[in-house]
Amino acid sequence: MRKQKGMTIIAILVFAFLFLPLLLIVITSFGTAAAIQFPIKGFTLDWYGNALRSETMLESFKLSLIIGLLATVLALLVGVPASYALARYSVKGKNLIKSFFLSPTVIPGIVVGYTLFQFIVVALGLPVFQGLLIGHFLISLPYIIRVVGSSMDQLDYSIEEVAWTLGCTRFRAFMQIVLPNVSSGIFAAFMLAFVNSFNNVPVSMFLSGPGVTMLPTSLLSYMEYNYDPTVSAISVMLMLLTIGLMYLIEKTLGLASIA
Repeated sequence: MRKQKGMTIIAILVFAFLFLPLLLIVITSFGTAAAIQFPIKGFTLDWYGNALRSETMLESFKLSLIIGLLATVLALLVGVPASYALARYSVKGKNLIKSFFLSPTVIPGIVVGYTLFQFIVVALGLPVFQGLLIGHFLISLPYIIRVVGSSMDQLDYSIEEVAWTLGCTRFRAFMQIVLPNVSSGIFAAFMLAFVNSFNNVPVSMFLSGPGVTMLPTSLLSYMEYNYDPTVSAISVMLMLLTIGLMYLIEKTLGLASIA
C-alpha cells in the first residue's frame, strides 16, 4: 500500500514537471499585458490575431510546411525501398548501413546543422530553398528507415513469393502486396518525420538565409527583440498541430493492430 502511494506521488510529480510549463504557456497566451507574465491580469485573443496577421510568421509557417512535406515525401521515396531491401535481402554490412542511416538521430543536432551548413552552403553553394530541402530530407530519412524498417522486418514475405510464382512481377508484388501490408508503418513514419522536420531548430537555423527562414528560426529572431505573448500564442497553435498529428499516428497504429 505504501509502495503504491509512493508510486502515485512520483507519477503526479512527473506529470506536473512535464505539463505545468505547457499549461503556463497556454495561460500566458491569453494575457493582456504587453510582456509575458504570470498570473495574467486579463483575458484577450489579440495575441493570436497578432500571430495570424504577421507576414513574417505566415511566410515562415508556409515555408516550414512546404519544406517539411517535400522533405518527408522524398525521404519516403528513398527510405521505403531501402527499408524493404534491408529487411528482405541478406545485404552485406546490413547493420553498418542501418547505423549510417540512423546516425543523424544520434549526433547532436547542433553538429548536424553545422555540418550540413559547411557541406550544402559553403562547399556546394546551393540556394537557401534547395539547401533547406536537402537538410530536412537528411534529418527525416532516419525516421522513415526506423519506423518503416520495423514494419518490414515483421512482414511475412511468403505471400510475395507466392505472387512471384503466379507470374506477378516483382514491382507489382511490391506495390500491391508489400506496401498495403506496411501502410500503417509508412503513415506513422511520415507523420513522425514531418513533425521532426517542421519543429527542427538546428538545421533550420544554420541553413536559413535572408528573407527565407523556417518558423523555428523566425520565432527565435522575434524573441530577440520582443517578449510579448505572441510567442506563447504561436507555441499553443504549434502544440495543437503536433497533438493532432500524433493523434492521427496513434489512431492509425491502433487500427492496424486491430486488423
